[in-house]
Amino acid sequence: MLNYDASLDRVFQALADPTRRDIVERLTRGPASVSALAEPLAMSLPAVMQHLQVLETCGLVRSEKVGRVRTCHIEPPALRAAETWLARQRTAWETRLDRLGDHLTDSPEEGRS
Repeated sequence: MLNYDASLDRVFQALADPTRRDIVERLTRGPASVSALAEPLAMSLPAVMQHLQVLETCGLVRSEKVGRVRTCHIEPPALRAAETWLARQRTAWETRLDRLGDHLTDSPEEGRS
């Protein structure tokens, strides 16, 4: 049975959108206000807020409001969970490909005299 983690699914689903990846990338450099995050994007502020809501729901981003300014912060544990999953997949595939390479190197070539 597969190890099913719904929270990891939500993280990858959130990261499937290029706008949300841009927002996450920007937040890895430090906290930013919603207006600062929206500035380089070619969309309305409400659309940016919807993207931020998806990122908050999956746990990649948290925000806090002080006065009229909402500041967003990256949540490293959610990023680490995705990175850990990807690293496990990479390791598994590298091991398989190494075994295939060893098998092809050790196998006699067919059809040669």
